[in-house]
Amino acid sequence: MSITVEEKNRVMKEFATKDGDTGSPEVQVAILTSRIRTLTEHFKTHKKDNHSRRGLLKLVAQRRKLLDYLKGKEEARYQDLIKRLEIRR
Repeated sequence: MSITVEEKNRVMKEFATKDGDTGSPEVQVAILTSRIRTLTEHFKTHKKDNHSRRGLLKLVAQRRKLLDYLKGKEEARYQDLIKRLEIRR
């Protein structure tokens, strides 16, 4: 399950730190979060789709690594990002 080009562009604009920013940790985490949420909705109707579930686990691990990196670099950016994405409760 992938996100649409429009959705990806919207997320990139919203979380970009400057114009044309596609590689900052904020943008990467936001895109991964969007994909994770899409897959989570998919699993509500397709409970036995274990092949996609493995992909979801890989996405979650990748997002976790990026968040750990950002937390080690700049705690304030990390806190702002998780608040904007509503990841932790």
